Amino acid sequence: MSEQAAAGPQAERDEAAAELTVADNEAVSSRAVVAGGVVVGHDGSDHARDALVWAATLAERASWPLHVVRAWRIATAPQPASWEPGFVPPITDYEAAVQADLEADVAELLGAERAAGVTCHVVHAAPAQALIEAAEGADLLVVGARGRGGFAGLLLGSVSDQVTRHAPCAVTVVRDGGED
Repeated sequence: MSEQAAAGPQAERDEAAAELTVADNEAVSSRAVVAGGVVVGHDGSDHARDALVWAATLAERASWPLHVVRAWRIATAPQPASWEPGFVPPITDYEAAVQADLEADVAELLGAERAAGVTCHVVHAAPAQALIEAAEGADLLVVGARGRGGFAGLLLGSVSDQVTRHAPCAVTVVRDGGED
């Protein structure tokens, strides 16, 4: 286990704050503001895909808005189009690359027509923090049972565990029911 993983969420918050201060005062979103509806966390994992499809179906049936939140940091962001050897792109370029990836994932899973009504938020923060803060204005928070990190043997991932304990609204944890 890495030192950062052992240090936990505080280390992730410290890293995120350091990235923001190094970014020459360029602003990236550190919070998703939601006014009602369903918030679903999406990190690109199979469990997150299942959660997104489940949340989209519920949001459509209830006529609620759907908000998809992806937390990120430089280490997890895709390489921006502006990247080239010897040049470190601005942090806003990384944010744009994360946004483009999230929108592409949503369109792939839901189809272009359904995805057109979805609001995608990319948040430069620790995943649990980003979801709990977004849930402050939501009617329901939906997460997958496990994401990209953590230990495969766990029935519930660390982010799922944290949001079920601390979210200010109802939480649904979607399990795919299959074997990993």
